[in-house]
Amino acid sequence: MKKIAAGIVGLGLSAFFLVTEASEMLKPELLTEIATDKGKKSKADKEPASKAVQVVAKWEVPDVLREVSGIAYLSPNRFACVQDELGTIFIYNTATAKIEREVDFTDPGDFEGITVVGKTAYVVRSDGRLFEVADFESNRPKVTEHQTAFTEDNNIEGLGYDAKNNRLLLAVKDQDSNSKTYKGIYSFDLSTKKLNPTPVYKIDFSHQVFASIFDNEETMMPSEVQVHPQTGNIYVTDAKNCQIVVLDSNGEIKNRFPFSKNEFYKAEGIAFSPAGELFISNEGKKTKGNILRVNIAGL
Repeated sequence: MKKIAAGIVGLGLSAFFLVTEASEMLKPELLTEIATDKGKKSKADKEPASKAVQVVAKWEVPDVLREVSGIAYLSPNRFACVQDELGTIFIYNTATAKIEREVDFTDPGDFEGITVVGKTAYVVRSDGRLFEVADFESNRPKVTEHQTAFTEDNNIEGLGYDAKNNRLLLAVKDQDSNSKTYKGIYSFDLSTKKLNPTPVYKIDFSHQVFASIFDNEETMMPSEVQVHPQTGNIYVTDAKNCQIVVLDSNGEIKNRFPFSKNEFYKAEGIAFSPAGELFISNEGKKTKGNILRVNIAGL
């Protein structure tokens, strides 16, 4: 018993000295500094939302799509959706609030974007691997994988369809291997099934639309890219900085619109109807994920 008691006392003294040492390390001034850094916000965080952006309809998605990371318009009320944990395409109907179909195309992974070309769906994983799912709404879809030069360091989240040029567009979220002064949008030719290693568009951080947040090292972190079916303008969402940037068909930046953080918790997906209606999906956190019908004045 004495040995056990002595051991307990020894442990107590050790714990005391460890706590004392930690207290010495975390001086009040250091604690204040840590708290200040933790609460520090970038200029992007403090920006007011653009009054040009108006949410005109909202549909919550089921819990399995709480982390909805990409959407594609199929027909009125019907969307093909992916979430960033499962290799599954979910066909969701906003009118019935039901998942009509689940199409498993590969093992679980970090899937970030989806776009549809005819009867074929393309899904991108964050490491840049593309999954081509032909006849994805049939009973026997055919899956083909395409390797690109991207890696997890690039973190590919954006995937869109450029019908005019018969290509897919892929947007780099994190590290662009070609530059630290822009984020590139790259093309994947649907005829050759090859990636162009040179960006076809560049979101240049020195552009005047970023002037108010130029000191934010994460000025733009694209979460999705999509082409307007009528104007040819290119829409790029940024879930991290809660904004959308619009480029013209030549890749020149037209404007930037900060989102309301209350309405756009994490804007991850973009889809257009053939008539040009804009839909944006948001991942959820404590609340459900959703799909929003959005109008942007002047576009």
